[in-house]
Amino acid sequence: MDNRKEYFESFADDWDKNFTAEDLEFLSFLIDTFNLKEGDRVVDLGCGTGVLFDIVRRRVGDSGMIVGVDFSSRMAHKALQNFPFRNCFAIDADVQQLPLQSDYFHLAVSFASFAHFAHPDRVISEVARVLKPGAPFHIIHLLGSRELARHHHHAGGPVAHDVLPSAEKMNEMFRSAGFNGIDIVDQHGLYHASGLKK
Repeated sequence: MDNRKEYFESFADDWDKNFTAEDLEFLSFLIDTFNLKEGDRVVDLGCGTGVLFDIVRRRVGDSGMIVGVDFSSRMAHKALQNFPFRNCFAIDADVQQLPLQSDYFHLAVSFASFAHFAHPDRVISEVARVLKPGAPFHIIHLLGSRELARHHHHAGGPVAHDVLPSAEKMNEMFRSAGFNGIDIVDQHGLYHASGLKK
């Protein structure tokens, strides 16, 4: 765990540079389809430096909030530096044990992070706990699962073996945690899995 944490801490200053203007435009378009409303509360798992913060903040307004969670304190700190708004929060915590209120959030999202979670089943269960009934959880990567596995293999180090669960396993984990309406898109340039808390 320490090696993995150090690995991500080392990228905190340059993490934003991984995402192009086209990536952000696509994410903005995708998040539009989530139908966020003024006042909604969103939790961003593995938030990094807050790549989604501004996109989400503009949709939930001043009465809403986004809470980012990352195990890298440097990433979380950078997210707050990047987006110093009173409704943007970033906390250094374990996504498997979220220090957050149950049945509180209107939407959860994991962008470019889910493949790095050591125990994805525990993460999905924790997400189910903090979401309101009927609320969605979206898992997004801007690479398909095979592309992502190759990307991490080439990156090497602690992430060399980080892969997304198979579609069958992902379905099973969502169902076990109490989600329905499960949908998985796995294609060139996009992985998007989602489900609704019962």
